[in-house]
Amino acid sequence: MLQPRADMHPQADMHRDGPATFLFLQGIASPFFADLGRALQARGHKVRRINFSSGDWLFWRLPSDNYRGTFANWGGYVAEYVREHSVTDIILFGDCRPYHVAATAAAEPFGVRLHVFEEGYLRPNWITCELGGVNGHSPLPKTADEIRAIARRLPQPGRAMPSSGDMARRSIWDVAYNIANFGFPYFFPHFRSHRPHHIAVEYAGWIKKFSRRARTRREAARLNEAYVAIEADYFLLPLQLDSDYQIRVHSPFLGVEAFMDRTIASFAAHSAAPTRLLIKLHPLDSGLINWRKYARHSARRHGVNDRLDIIDGGDLPSLISGSSGVVLVNSTVGMLSLELGRPTYAAGSAIYNLAGLTHQGGLNTFWTAPTPPDSELMADFRRVVLHRSQVNGGFFSRPAIERAIMGTIPRLEAVLPASALAAAAAIRAETDSAQEQLAPVY
Repeated sequence: MLQPRADMHPQADMHRDGPATFLFLQGIASPFFADLGRALQARGHKVRRINFSSGDWLFWRLPSDNYRGTFANWGGYVAEYVREHSVTDIILFGDCRPYHVAATAAAEPFGVRLHVFEEGYLRPNWITCELGGVNGHSPLPKTADEIRAIARRLPQPGRAMPSSGDMARRSIWDVAYNIANFGFPYFFPHFRSHRPHHIAVEYAGWIKKFSRRARTRREAARLNEAYVAIEADYFLLPLQLDSDYQIRVHSPFLGVEAFMDRTIASFAAHSAAPTRLLIKLHPLDSGLINWRKYARHSARRHGVNDRLDIIDGGDLPSLISGSSGVVLVNSTVGMLSLELGRPTYAAGSAIYNLAGLTHQGGLNTFWTAPTPPDSELMADFRRVVLHRSQVNGGFFSRPAIERAIMGTIPRLEAVLPASALAAAAAIRAETDSAQEQLAPVY
C-alpha cells in the first residue's frame, strides 16, 4: 500500500494493515466521489454508498444502497448499516448537512473515522479533506504557540499544480444533478434538500443574473479602476452566501443581512470621512436577494450612503491589496486577505480567527486601528493548513479530479490512534456547544 508521509494527517503514526470499508454519503455534483470510490476499490478497500436522491444515484455508477425512509428514521438506519457492514470510515461533502449531522452522531459510538471534503481553505488549486470536521469543526490548532511548534516539524510545501475548474462543465453537472432530483422525486419520496430554496427558484435567479452580466461586469470594472486611480481609502466587505452553513451554523448571525447592517452601523459610528466601505457581492450569489437594496437602505439609515459602494465583480486580490482592511464573517477570503498582509476582522468562527492573525479588538476599533497579521505566524499557519487539510486538485475538471484523488488516497489510508479520533470528536462537541450558546444577531 502507498505509505503516506507522517505529516499528511494530524497525529498519523501508523498505516492500515488490511482493507478498510469506506461509506460514501452525499457529495458534490461532480464525478469526484465516484472516481475516488473506484480508486479505493482498486487498492483493495471495500466501498459502499448510500444515495438519498436521484441526483446522488446519477453521480455514482458503482453498486449502492438507496435510503428512501424518513429523516426521523435515518439515524437508526445508518447506525445499523455501520454495524452490519463493519464500516471503518465515512466520507462526505460538508459536515453540516442534516443527513450528515445525524450520520456523524450515529456512527461516533462505533469509532468510525469521519473524512469531510469541502472547497479549499486556500484557493485556487486546493480542496479540503479533513479528519473529524471542517471550518468551525476543524481540528486545526487554535493558538499561535501550537501553530509555530507544528510548523517547525513540517517541510516547506511544494508549489501547487494549477487546477482551475471548468465553469461550463460545473454548470452542466449541477443542472444534471438537479434535473434528476426534480424529475424523479418518487424514487426518494422523503428526501429534502439542504438548500434553503427550491432549485427552480434558484435557477430563475441565475437566469436573471446572467441577463445582466455584461452590464454588471462593466460597472465593476469602472468602479475597480476608479478606486485604483484615486487611491481611495476604503475597507472591503466581501459578502458570503446567505445559504452557506458558515453563516447558518458557524456564526452568531441569522443571515448575511444582519451582519451587513451591523458592519455598516459600526462603520458609520467609528470611521471618519473620506474613508469608504466597499461591499463586494459573492460571485456565486444567485441574485434572489437584492443585496444592493438592503445595503443602500442600511447606509441611508446610518447616514453613510455617500461613503458606501457596491461591486458585483472586480479583481478580488487587487481589491484586498488596496484596502485598509477586510471585514467578513468567516469566508475563505480571510485566508487570502491574511496572506496578502491585510488587517482582517472575522465576526464568526473561522480556522484563521486567532490572536496574531486577525484583529482581536472588536469591530468598532477596527476602523481606526486595524491590526495587521503577523507575517511569520501566517506563513507557519499556511504551512500547517496545507499539510493537514489541503489537497492539490479540484472537483470540476477531469485533470483536477485525477490530481485530487492522487493526493487524497494517502490521507484516507493513514490510520490514526484512538487519541486523535477522540480529539476530533471533542473539538466537534466543543464547537457545537459553543454555537448553541451564541445569541443570534437579528
